[in-house]
Amino acid sequence: MKRAMTIAEKILAAHAGMESVEPGQLVEVTVDLALGNDITAPLAIKTFRKAGIGSVFDKDRIALVADHFTPNKDIKSAEQAKVLRDFSCEHGIVHHYDGGETGVEHVLLPEKGLVLPGDVVIGADSHTCTYGAMGAFATGVGSTDLAATMMTGKTWFKVPRSKKFVYTGELLPWVGGKDLILYTIGKIGVDGALYIAMEFTGPVIDSLPMADRFTMSNMAIEAGGKAGLISPDQITLDYVRPRAGRDFTVFASDESADYADVTEFDCSTIEPQVAFPHLPENTRGISEVGDIPLDQVVIGSCTNGRIEDLALAAEVIAGYRVAENLRLIVLPTTPGVYAEAMERGYLKTFLESGAVIGPPTCGPCLGGHMGILAKGERALATTNRNFVGRMGHPESEVYLSNPAVAAASAVLGRIGSPDELR
Repeated sequence: MKRAMTIAEKILAAHAGMESVEPGQLVEVTVDLALGNDITAPLAIKTFRKAGIGSVFDKDRIALVADHFTPNKDIKSAEQAKVLRDFSCEHGIVHHYDGGETGVEHVLLPEKGLVLPGDVVIGADSHTCTYGAMGAFATGVGSTDLAATMMTGKTWFKVPRSKKFVYTGELLPWVGGKDLILYTIGKIGVDGALYIAMEFTGPVIDSLPMADRFTMSNMAIEAGGKAGLISPDQITLDYVRPRAGRDFTVFASDESADYADVTEFDCSTIEPQVAFPHLPENTRGISEVGDIPLDQVVIGSCTNGRIEDLALAAEVIAGYRVAENLRLIVLPTTPGVYAEAMERGYLKTFLESGAVIGPPTCGPCLGGHMGILAKGERALATTNRNFVGRMGHPESEVYLSNPAVAAASAVLGRIGSPDELR
């Protein structure tokens, strides 16, 4: 009798050419897409060249995205981007994004239809798990593993155990995917899902738009997760079908699949969340934050820089000015998001509020550029990590929130709720 499997196990079994797999089993799988960026791909390319391989396994199934230090902030970053550019030209890489075509990789690739349900995707970036929102098994790997996949089109995994997280109840005002995942990480800790395929389910997830689903899967790694998956439904298919350029397969967990653990959350008790320094698990509800003055607010990143996030922030900040001596930085994540935000008037709203609007880039999220913190400064960001020195000086502080709380806080000059502006 065929073993009942989770969605993660089904995808890995299909790509390993096996009828079924079990947690702990080592499997070699074919890869649908291999991703590198301007920080991680140069090392992979160096390893690729050292191996003496004449060509990549498939020029259409590799994506190289210059997004972390672009527009180039210095000579070194310019040289890194050039490595991607030269390699792409040499091997005819179809999906190379630079200059005015680039965007934050984990928003750009789904937007381009390069990741689809049922895929196995590896990326030399820890937040590759974002694509689990589409029902793909997507995970971060090291640059050497990326190089091996660029050569062979394959990689190996130890099949992870799965944990199911069930979200029920009704969402409170201003609560979305960012709050649900921060709340989850706050409950289980940054090591609460080590090498686990986190599976997000329940009636609340069923009603979440794709932007919120991407946010939740994006931060699975912040709990130590190997992947963060949501089974595709009509909302997924409505997003995917207009973008897909190839066939795909939808997988879903069997009802009798075995889970390492099942955790249920009543969302009607979850208010907007704020993660305090210096870990994403240090979460508090907005009513418990207290008086935290701010020097900077950042709205963007692969976690919360989509058009829906900008719409929410613009709704909150419309008609207000940014607090004196506070910097609000808004970074649309792709040229498409930028253009739509301009069409809808969001960029005008941000400019009128006193915000700085930057190009599509990871920028300050990783302490790269376009928003570095000085000693003693505090920032609230819609990003995914708030480790020591993450956004600049090691004696600075980073807090995490959703876009609505970030926009309200930019006006208040301290961390606060959008309700305070109403």
